[in-house]
Amino acid sequence: NNPPYNTGAFRFELTFSPNHPLEPPRVTLRTPIYHPGVDPEGRVCQPLTTHAHWDHTTRAIQVLQDLLLQLDSPDPRRVLRPDVARELQERPEEFRRRAEEHTRLHAEPRPD
Repeated sequence: NNPPYNTGAFRFELTFSPNHPLEPPRVTLRTPIYHPGVDPEGRVCQPLTTHAHWDHTTRAIQVLQDLLLQLDSPDPRRVLRPDVARELQERPEEFRRRAEEHTRLHAEPRPD
């Protein structure tokens, strides 16, 4: 919902293991995104879904809410792309320009 990503829609995949809820789901962004917390393969730095932090009582909606919060407001502690994180901190205007362009090129139109 926030710039620079609010002009597009992003697809993601939430994969549950046969051992769910004892094991966390895996979140993968299927739409390329220019974001410090998402690597080029779509893996998301989401501590909530790591084995070390997973709680079997966590609901899927909580995972999705955490993902949306992270995408809207990149957290410098959740980094998979240090170069992009550095750009966000040191040259925020350049980061925003690149993220907006990447969104324009790769994201789908947002539904009404």
